[in-house]
Amino acid sequence: MGELALVAKITHVPSMYLSELDGPRKGSRQAAIDGHVEIARRCREAGVDTLVVFDTHWLVNAGYHINCGAHFKGLYTSNELPHFISNMPFEAPGNPALGHLLARACNEHGVETFAHDATTLNPEYGTLVPLRYMNGDQHFKVVSVSALCTSHYLNDSARLGWAMRQAIETHYDGKVAFLASGSLSHRFAQNGLAPDYAFRIWSPLLETLDQQVVEMWKRGDWQTFCEMLPEYATKGHGEGFMHDTAMMLGALGWSRYDSRAEIITPYFGASGTGQINAVFPVTQQGGDSIPGPQSSAAQGYRAFPRL
Repeated sequence: MGELALVAKITHVPSMYLSELDGPRKGSRQAAIDGHVEIARRCREAGVDTLVVFDTHWLVNAGYHINCGAHFKGLYTSNELPHFISNMPFEAPGNPALGHLLARACNEHGVETFAHDATTLNPEYGTLVPLRYMNGDQHFKVVSVSALCTSHYLNDSARLGWAMRQAIETHYDGKVAFLASGSLSHRFAQNGLAPDYAFRIWSPLLETLDQQVVEMWKRGDWQTFCEMLPEYATKGHGEGFMHDTAMMLGALGWSRYDSRAEIITPYFGASGTGQINAVFPVTQQGGDSIPGPQSSAAQGYRAFPRL
């Protein structure tokens, strides 16, 4: 019988990599890097063997997908921001068996999901940047899950998170961490203005909205947050339409989740976007299915409109 030992919402800003390099940005993202190191320390302390990353930089147009190759290794250059991440080396062991277990459970819960182990597809930087600071010694195995979902319902993403937790607790012999890798608001600075917004949020409206969300997380107001998530994802420019966040909260129990977020790296601005590292304690949740469109067991979990 396995355990979901740690859940976190994490940043993956590419300026973390720049922060390592000589130049004007050196050291500027040390707080975010330290946050990753602390989360990794907690994972080791808890006996985690595999990091499952919900990656908002892995874009998919149909189905949910799991990259569970046996081993990942290479040099990564971002196609979006090649002047930020260029030729960044990466290497990590994968966990094909876990990937297939997770996919099977998701399909059994009615969420079409595909596991890919015999693939040349490497993870995107929503996975690779955190691994650089959490898994430099390749201590953890890694599984990456698509979370930039263009034609998907948020409630399916929540159901996917719950199904994955059920699979781990029922059928996996080990301990796993779920990492929701994505920002809060994700409105990049307009072209030509990026340097001016390197450490700022794009607008006071988005910053205020993000700050209020963080306060909801800190006081455990999941009923309100889950109900507003679809609008927050769109009007608040949530990264990846907030599918990583829906997956994370689905695993935790959605609006019936009964704990509070612990902020590891305080909210900060990066190129106009709102970022954070936060840990969400895993609490016991009753039942074998998350409340959904066919259940009225909990309020605040609706059949969300497609984004």
